[in-house]
Amino acid sequence: MTTQPRPVYVIGAGPGGLAAAAALRARGVRAVVVEKSDAVGSSWRGHYDRLHLHTTRRLSALPGLAIPRRFGRWVSRDDVVRYLEKYAEFHELELVTGVEVTRIERAADGEGWLLHASGGRTLAARAVVIATGFNHTPALPDWPGRDTYGGELLHARDYRNAQPYEGRDVLVVGSGNTGAEIAVDLVEGGAARVRLAVRTVPHIVRRSTAGWPAQRTGILVRRLPVRLVDRLGALTAKASVPDLTAYGLPRPTTGLYSRVKEGAIPVQDVGLIEAVRSGRVEPVAAVASFEGTEVVLADGSRITPDAVIAATGYRRALEGLVGDLDVLDGRGRPRTHGARTLAQAPGLYFTGFSNPISGMFREMALDAEKIARAVARGLGIPARRRPAPEPGTGLPPVDPLA
Repeated sequence: MTTQPRPVYVIGAGPGGLAAAAALRARGVRAVVVEKSDAVGSSWRGHYDRLHLHTTRRLSALPGLAIPRRFGRWVSRDDVVRYLEKYAEFHELELVTGVEVTRIERAADGEGWLLHASGGRTLAARAVVIATGFNHTPALPDWPGRDTYGGELLHARDYRNAQPYEGRDVLVVGSGNTGAEIAVDLVEGGAARVRLAVRTVPHIVRRSTAGWPAQRTGILVRRLPVRLVDRLGALTAKASVPDLTAYGLPRPTTGLYSRVKEGAIPVQDVGLIEAVRSGRVEPVAAVASFEGTEVVLADGSRITPDAVIAATGYRRALEGLVGDLDVLDGRGRPRTHGARTLAQAPGLYFTGFSNPISGMFREMALDAEKIARAVARGLGIPARRRPAPEPGTGLPPVDPLA
């Protein structure tokens, strides 16, 4: 690998980046992971305390290393971080932390890429894998009056646990998986009142039914016609999820898989259904604006919560990095993923920027293998996958930023 003058640079040391680097290394391709924070899995370290994977342990492992059975079926946030740390160590990945890549451009000779990074570094790459993450930059809607709001307002990224909200009135904005789980966490943690502001009624699915995880259903149906899956989803919902219309959460009028194709993943129930039926979580209309210390809802009602937690998602924030390469769509998302590259950007790969119903970790693992095969093919390396390295074999001492 030291004979390769220009390595493949992988930007981001989350699960997608680490998986891609390990798959590349297993095929004899030198890969260097560049991470702007000081450790792997920085996004996972910042998530709220009670978070668990909504996908099963067995279907969430990255290439070359199983997730330990002792972590349980639904792996906790802290155990995900432990697994990522062990993964980088086991595969002996070349990892550079504290360096941020700010811009990517084609090399002057047309072969490969130049990466402009912090500290005035310019790195020459044979190929680049961008894995900066689905949850990169918090997105906070520009609600009228937001900047002058007199109450406490924070993004879900800054929420850790319910302790600071014990005995308080809290409004959670956003009914995706994050908002639903934070709302449940708050009521279980002693918040006096919890309301959930809903703009679009979510599809709710059981995380597991009679031992069968929803993820496996997602894997089985993801290549079926959208309309067929919508019909199957509606039948399943009627059989397994109670009608919550009387509590402010009617059944959605659009199909589950139609929503997935638009980027909206169904909410996996980790206590929301019971919390809504018991009145401990109160669905309310979407937030329209802020006035002083009041929150104005879309139905015209006004409330004065002690705190507002905005579970309003994230932006990919790729414009500064690759915005001038014509590789992003109108919403700032990569136009390709996995082994596919665009004609104007050969050797530029993306992974981890979608949230499929089959499981993000599983898809990143599959993408990693596909990217590694494509890169190895381009370098003329035989397609046969080399075995993962044994612990302790070590890499020759090289400068990762050389």
